[in-house]
Amino acid sequence: MKRAFILPAALACAGILAGCATPPESGNVYNAYQTMNEQSVRMGTVESVRNVTIANPDSGTGTVAGAALGGLGGSQIGHGNGSAAVGILGAVAGGIIGNRIENQANNRPGFEITVRLDNGEMRAITQLADEAFRPGERVRLLSNGYNTRVTH
Repeated sequence: MKRAFILPAALACAGILAGCATPPESGNVYNAYQTMNEQSVRMGTVESVRNVTIANPDSGTGTVAGAALGGLGGSQIGHGNGSAAVGILGAVAGGIIGNRIENQANNRPGFEITVRLDNGEMRAITQLADEAFRPGERVRLLSNGYNTRVTH
């Protein structure tokens, strides 16, 4: 009977994880609320590009989901106290693995792009590394007053 609960629990955990996904902070991706809003455009030249890591904070979902799945799976092994012990070990191991998976999923490669605007001012913008920029290239800085992105 316990085995009948594993698949629904796994699907529920997968749904929770999917619900926690955040949209990418890419220079090429716009959220729906960003459409049909005016942005100011400034032109400039790329001075430098530096590789960085963009880290989103852990939500704890990976740890909880891993512990739940590990505990459910582990409790299916053996009977009585042995089943409970294996369930606890499975929950601990699953929590550790889930936390590591979430950490890796939250760290993404990015660029810190330093741009010299046509008026001589310097700006540095950090965004996902999904579009290549090279020193000396002409680029546009698009700003809405809160966010700025670099585009070609």
